[in-house]
Amino acid sequence: MMRKVKSLSISSLLAAFAVVPALLLCSTDGHSQAAKPAAPAAAKGPTADEIGRRVQQFYDSTKTFKATFSQTYTIKVQNVKKESKGTVTFEKPGKMSWTYAAPNGNRVVSDGKVIRVYEKENEQMFESPVKNSQYPAALAFLMGTGQLVKDFNLKLLDAAQMKFEGGYVLEGTPKDATPAYQKVLLYVDAATNQVRRVLILDAQGNKNRFDFSAPVVNQPVAKGEFDFKPPPGTRVVKP
Repeated sequence: MMRKVKSLSISSLLAAFAVVPALLLCSTDGHSQAAKPAAPAAAKGPTADEIGRRVQQFYDSTKTFKATFSQTYTIKVQNVKKESKGTVTFEKPGKMSWTYAAPNGNRVVSDGKVIRVYEKENEQMFESPVKNSQYPAALAFLMGTGQLVKDFNLKLLDAAQMKFEGGYVLEGTPKDATPAYQKVLLYVDAATNQVRRVLILDAQGNKNRFDFSAPVVNQPVAKGEFDFKPPPGTRVVKP
């Protein structure tokens, strides 16, 4: 994606148990005896694609989405972790606004046509058309511009092993290869169908993790949320 910006929200299914009815079996001495009831079959859970469709259905039904986030960006070659936090707002179609809390102060804003990435520390802003952006498709479904099952090959991981019991963990590999990332992990709340965590992995082994909390959906968004003008003196970089 763009330089310093660390590029970002399931399903509940009632388990059905099938019980094999007891059968009368004939013994070798000619007497019939009741067989012990067969053990209940293992509960069959939802497939990865089914969970993906439930996640998609939830976000398709939302017009706006707002949450607080914490971000941990791990640079593998340097063995360095950078942590930040803030708030994020999405509005369909294609609008988003990331506001990083101090001392970070960065902003990532899209009005649906142009995406602006402001770096406070470097006093510069990258500006490019959304259609040319490599912003992960992992976030596109939040903005109403992507389809999980269509855009990714989905795989269901062991939630207990991933330390996310009570939910689902989807591993998504983009069907159309992109240099921006290799895989996306979506941590899905089984009760609400919302994505609670997104983990983005790139070819260099770097990890970009977003944890979302206090989500609010379908609430009015403040006017001007998706308009951003950098401070005077900011260097604007365009492709």
